[in-house]
Amino acid sequence: GPDFCRRVRDEVGIEIEVISSEREARLAFSSVQHAIDLTGRNVVVADIGGGSTEIVFATGNLIEAIYPTTLGAVRLTERFGSGDPPDPVKFLALEEEVATTLKKKTSRPMFAPHFLVGSGGTFTTVAEMVMALKGESDLPVPGYRVSHAEIRHLLDRLRKLPVRARRALPGMTPDRADIILAGLTIIDGLLKRFRVNTLVVHTRGVRDGLVREMLEEVLGANSAPVDHAALRDAAIERLASACSGEVEHGRAVASLAGRIWEQLAEPLGLDPADRILLECAARLQDVGYVINYDKHHKHSYHLIRNSRLPGIRAHDLELIANVARYHRGAHPKKKHEHLLRLTPADQARVHTMAAVLRLAGGLDRSRSQQVRDAIVRVDDGSLTLEVVADQDPQVDLWGAERRTDLFEKVFEMPVKFRWAGSGQP
Repeated sequence: GPDFCRRVRDEVGIEIEVISSEREARLAFSSVQHAIDLTGRNVVVADIGGGSTEIVFATGNLIEAIYPTTLGAVRLTERFGSGDPPDPVKFLALEEEVATTLKKKTSRPMFAPHFLVGSGGTFTTVAEMVMALKGESDLPVPGYRVSHAEIRHLLDRLRKLPVRARRALPGMTPDRADIILAGLTIIDGLLKRFRVNTLVVHTRGVRDGLVREMLEEVLGANSAPVDHAALRDAAIERLASACSGEVEHGRAVASLAGRIWEQLAEPLGLDPADRILLECAARLQDVGYVINYDKHHKHSYHLIRNSRLPGIRAHDLELIANVARYHRGAHPKKKHEHLLRLTPADQARVHTMAAVLRLAGGLDRSRSQQVRDAIVRVDDGSLTLEVVADQDPQVDLWGAERRTDLFEKVFEMPVKFRWAGSGQP
């Protein structure tokens, strides 16, 4: 741990950077997406190491969720033994530990995964053993597919063999003979937990992802000033185009939300700087469509939070994700885990931005972008929105009237809408 890092620094003069489990997962995923075409695929990516296993849910090249666990091949072997010969009771305890940990630390993906991508030496060894058993050792290991049934057959075979016999098996990497039982048990547990029948083997992993990251930093470095706003807007446009199919709607809602926020800032004491976050959330609110419609607002939260959009600070991205999450569906609640991660002040910001976003979203209920502006009037404790459109926007007014509840709850004032005509003199 820290003592080792200090000793290396003091005695060798090298600074060691300890990366987080989330970054480790992202690096593994980066390596996978450069090697395997994930377009149109729902996948689970797992990187098994000695002390932990990082799990990523992804739709195409977009990360939806990351789950770090303490299921490491070496860690479990030290706890339950390598088996020489294997103890049936300890093996059952090992299987129970893997199943229990995965149930506690992960959720099942909302989508049906097409396959599990395995990254790391354990998966490579498993592939080479299966290939040897099937007489396919001449095939390339990267991208090799192994069925769940083949994993079970291999596990059932190895759990009966002492370490020495395992080491002699064709395809076995000798220095993995003692930890392979724990590694296989983790793989079996992953396939069971996420109801996947196919494993796709990736022979690289975290180190490959790290090298790619370092190369991108070096090759992308230049002395020209960075236009963070342009980077942000371009990235938002790409993400919305790839996932929502509602790009024009998102732009229209963002424009209306920004205008409403701008006019409410002074009378209601809102922070004008939050307008940018609100507009970003509006443009990205529907990216969850790429997974499914019914709960797309929840998927939007995860996709935005894990998108690492350039030009946006991590904390601001968390706020944007939360605001998009509440553009429809349930109101923000203290029991919601993702909201609990925020300070009370930031939770209040999410409430206010989501309340305005719902009004703006309703004003383009028809998806026709016919509402061009909204003039705000705050009088006697009530809010009137005068809607500017060339033709009577009946559907949009109806949509907005149905979405006033959160605003009225947050600001404790009734909301009314009125068509103000085209706004032309």
